[in-house]
Amino acid sequence: MNKQVHITEVVLRDANQSQIATRMPRSDFEGILETMDQAGYYSMEVWGGATFDSCLRYLDEDPWERLRFIRSKVKNTKLQMLLRGQNILGYKHYSDDTVRAFVRKSIENGIDIIRIFDALNDPMNMATAIDECLKAGGHAQGTICYTISPIHTFENYVELGRKLESMGCNSICIKDMAGIMSPKVCYDLVSALTKNVSIPIYVHSHSTTGLAQMTLLKAVEAGAAGIDTAISIFSGGTSHPSTESTVYALEEMGYDTGVDLKVCQKINDHFKPVQARFLKEGGLNPSVLTTKIDALNYQIPGGMLSNLISQLTAVNKLDQLDAVLQETPRVRKDMGYPPLVTPMSQMVGVQAVTNVLLGERYKSISKEVKSYCRGEYGAPPAPISEDLMKKALGDEKPFEGRYDDTIEPEFPAAKAYLGALAQSDEDVLSYIAFPQQAEAYLRSREEKKALKVSYTIREAE
Repeated sequence: MNKQVHITEVVLRDANQSQIATRMPRSDFEGILETMDQAGYYSMEVWGGATFDSCLRYLDEDPWERLRFIRSKVKNTKLQMLLRGQNILGYKHYSDDTVRAFVRKSIENGIDIIRIFDALNDPMNMATAIDECLKAGGHAQGTICYTISPIHTFENYVELGRKLESMGCNSICIKDMAGIMSPKVCYDLVSALTKNVSIPIYVHSHSTTGLAQMTLLKAVEAGAAGIDTAISIFSGGTSHPSTESTVYALEEMGYDTGVDLKVCQKINDHFKPVQARFLKEGGLNPSVLTTKIDALNYQIPGGMLSNLISQLTAVNKLDQLDAVLQETPRVRKDMGYPPLVTPMSQMVGVQAVTNVLLGERYKSISKEVKSYCRGEYGAPPAPISEDLMKKALGDEKPFEGRYDDTIEPEFPAAKAYLGALAQSDEDVLSYIAFPQQAEAYLRSREEKKALKVSYTIREAE
């Protein structure tokens, strides 16, 4: 009997986040959901990450309604989301009551598997979300954010894996957000984890450096239970290895993925004109489709590189890109080698740009980096440099203990503020996560409703 390998399709979340900045509206995929449900995927990643922010900010969609709609069409396949631990889907730490309510409502609205990560690999920042996911009957997938530094050793990764298992996680994901994990390292790391924990191991990587397809094959050979792929038209570059070619290769090697390539052909045909439209209208920059080997030197994820280029272009300083790329790992070292994943990638990147453009290191320090130095984001992987701590905090002492214990419950005040504008707890949670964007959306929804009522009355008259 062939060994089974789970395939998670990511076109509705990470693939479109990586290539078209999460700008895919519901209308682009609603007609193919029932077909995707017949493909034989283990799960479909459809929510979390930047989808929530993008729905409110750019797409004029209610992210909760988007999830409910997907669930109504996808009956047989598990739905999966990405959650930033104590950051939920935002960029700062939220109160425990917010985290618990968000996790609970995510599962109530249709999510089966929550992949929970922390930008610092700090288990303390994942604990509340993991606990609530399990209490709500969801599958809690604890995450190891893969990065390379003097302190990110196999021993440390294995210890984190053991910790996640002891916290009750149903599975573990190795999240290689920059596509820098080599095939050999992946094989060795998956092997080490499978020997030390009893729960399944999943592997997530990006094609940014050209390594991911090989890396995923070695993950499977080492005993990984599943991998993430993207339907071919939205694969490659800053996205992920192609679902179809990966399934084809695995099945030739004797593995059973359960995925029907004939159904995948229909799915890919559906998304071809979607990709073509984004390419034509400028929503898809061809540069994100190419291999960027520099990421192996600078460890900068594709999305972060795009942000750096955008920041420098906005101030007509793109000629300083090389200097910023060299400064980025220095800032990361000063900050204790945090993995470059949201929100740490933004913090490190903005600070590197600031240092280069001002011609002096840490002449100006962002409020987020100051908060990080205070301990508001959890424990850094390694000590922060004394020079940065001094410039950021002066004589102020960093916080000791769990900062989240000091955050007052957020839900009651938000619900009182919104009043009748919030029609559900989900509306309140949207507001807590993104106050400006959510309030604007909720007010626009009320205005549309009023216009519809007015039009209906006129028609009746």
